[in-house]
Amino acid sequence: MLAGLGLGLSLIVAIGAQNAFVLRQGLRREHVAAVVAVCAVSDVVLILAGVGGTGAVLTRVPWLVDVVRVAGALFLGGYAVLAARRALRPAALAADAGGSRAGAGAVVGTALALTWLNPHVYLDTVLLLGSVAGTHGGDRWWFAAGACAASLLWFTGLGSGARVLRPVFARPAAWRVLDGVIAVVMATLAVSLLVGPGGITG
Repeated sequence: MLAGLGLGLSLIVAIGAQNAFVLRQGLRREHVAAVVAVCAVSDVVLILAGVGGTGAVLTRVPWLVDVVRVAGALFLGGYAVLAARRALRPAALAADAGGSRAGAGAVVGTALALTWLNPHVYLDTVLLLGSVAGTHGGDRWWFAAGACAASLLWFTGLGSGARVLRPVFARPAAWRVLDGVIAVVMATLAVSLLVGPGGITG
C-alpha cells in the first residue's frame, strides 16, 4: 500500500493540465468540490482498471490511444488559447475576476475533458501503475488502494489548499502570470502529444 501511495504521488504531483485547472478553480473558489471529485474519482476508476488488466487491452489497440492523443491535443490547444487571452487582455481578465462564474456543467465538463482526453493518464495510470501492481501478485489490490489514496489526498489538498494563496492573487497581475503559465503548460502539452516520440511523450 505504501508502494502504491509513493508511486501514485510521484506520478500525480507535477505541473500538468489537470493540476493547473484544479489550482485555478481552487483559487477562484468555483465548484471546487465538483472538480476535485471528478479528478479523484476518475483517477480511482483508471487505477482500478489498470490493476484489473485494462492496460493489456490498450496495448492491443494502439489506435485508440492515438485517437485520444489527437483529441486531447486539440482540446489542450483550445484551452491554451483561452488562458493566453485572459493573460494578454486586461478586459478579459477583469471580466473573469469581477465575479463572472462559469456554470457547474461547463466546469465539470472541462475537468472531465482534461482527465479523459489526456493520453498521459492512460500511460501513467493504466499501463504503468497496472504493470507495477502486477509485480505485487496477490497484494496488487493493496498497491491499488495506496495509489487511489494518493490521488484522493493530492486533489483534495490542491483544491482546498489553494485558498492559502488567495492573498497573493488579490492582485490582477498575479492572475495574469498564472494564466500565462497555464497557457504555456497547455500549449506545451498539446504540442508534445502531436510531435513527441511516437506522438506521445512519456
